Amino acid sequence: MKTQISQYPRLDEVLMVEEIIREHSGEFKKRRLWESLPEKVAYQTYCTIIDYLSGSQKIAVDKERKIGWTYNPKLVKKYLKPELIVR
Repeated sequence: MKTQISQYPRLDEVLMVEEIIREHSGEFKKRRLWESLPEKVAYQTYCTIIDYLSGSQKIAVDKERKIGWTYNPKLVKKYLKPELIVR
């Protein structure tokens, strides 16, 4: 089911949220993280950013509903070596 997005996030907003999550991985729940942003972002726009980061598997939410950074490009490169075969 698609939802109507009234305002898409700007790149600087996405990068700001990514940076805060990276710095405070596993410390904050969704609402508290939004309140900790250095610049104001509309909550709907923030939720769109969180949905995007979750969908792209850059973040994950634990059982306590805290948000953690999971993206690790060095590990991905390690497992994408040509000698590895996916069956």
